[in-house]
Amino acid sequence: NGPPPGEPMVAMAAWKCVAVVAGFAAGFERAWYEPRGSVVRRASVEVGDSLEIGTQPLEWRKIGFEYRETRCYMHYEYRNGEWSGGERRSEPFVRVHVGATALHYGQSLFEGLKAFACEDGSVRLFRPEMNARRMRRGADRTLMACPEEELFVEACRQAVLANLDFVPPYGTDGALYVRPLLFGSGARIGLQPADAYDFLVIVTPVGEYYAGGLTSIPARVVDDCDRAAPRGVGNVKLAGNYAPDLQPNIRAKQLGFPISLYLDAKTRTFVEEFSTSNFFGITKDGVYVTPDSDAVLPSITNDSLMRIATETLGMRAEKRPIAIDELADFAEVGACGTAVVVTPISSITLDDAVVSFGDEPGPTCLALYDHITKIQKGQAPDPFGWMTPVC
Repeated sequence: NGPPPGEPMVAMAAWKCVAVVAGFAAGFERAWYEPRGSVVRRASVEVGDSLEIGTQPLEWRKIGFEYRETRCYMHYEYRNGEWSGGERRSEPFVRVHVGATALHYGQSLFEGLKAFACEDGSVRLFRPEMNARRMRRGADRTLMACPEEELFVEACRQAVLANLDFVPPYGTDGALYVRPLLFGSGARIGLQPADAYDFLVIVTPVGEYYAGGLTSIPARVVDDCDRAAPRGVGNVKLAGNYAPDLQPNIRAKQLGFPISLYLDAKTRTFVEEFSTSNFFGITKDGVYVTPDSDAVLPSITNDSLMRIATETLGMRAEKRPIAIDELADFAEVGACGTAVVVTPISSITLDDAVVSFGDEPGPTCLALYDHITKIQKGQAPDPFGWMTPVC
């Protein structure tokens, strides 16, 4: 029926979106899938613990971007050619065979997306089907069994529902970060794909990736390491792609650069992407430009910003090679991705050369950020059909 008259909108979320969750005393609960994930059916609602948005005792505006243990996660197993029904599990540890291909040969993929408490009291996921398709591309490249799109999306939805009290309330600028993970759990001693896989969906509440919110930060070009090889696996979200960035990333931070920019591995003359984010630039005549490279991970946020730029802001967009010498021709540069959304770049340093874009976020970065976040929070219409209801 809604909150009493005069209650703030944050309270509205708690009134409108309530999940009923059963079985946590036992530590887990069966989920809602027929084998293989081909048929999705909702379980009947059972009497259990009522969960409301944002009722965990957290300082929501100060949570930052770090892992926090939540109520439970979703766990599915691929055995004998089909996916299990899935379980909710509260124990934050997974038993893994010592011979698992994830440990020995890197058969491990992950995704990242967010669920938002919206202005109307609902909770919605941002474009989960795109994450499912990206995981599928990565699984095909690494010969892994992959959950179907329908199973993937519903697993994300159920993980959010089961942790509704960890969803940051509307108006706190936070979100529930959703991390699907697929890994080879079957034992192999020779180089070959596993015969068993596990698919997990964990969630954790997050705030801003960089302290201070939408502020411009300096970047440094990594000149002694490469992010991805030509014709390699830089265009899929393989877990092993991220470990090589740890050393140069930490080194850049020690030098005062919160973010690093990588060039192409073949010629070291073309921009590829930031450590964990796509690159985009706004030319001085107002064109949205992002690199075209098989080594770059296709960012769902970048795709969304390009559509906003062209279909909402009336801009032109280009996906093409960007020479490092072209950086000076941009009026604005930004990093974009699920975690950061949009991070304006104040300058890019390569050796002793510095290209500056201004200490304050530019007007186009601000407009893009404003449009995408308003859609995510339900503050503006969703003309693209990007938001998937959770409750």
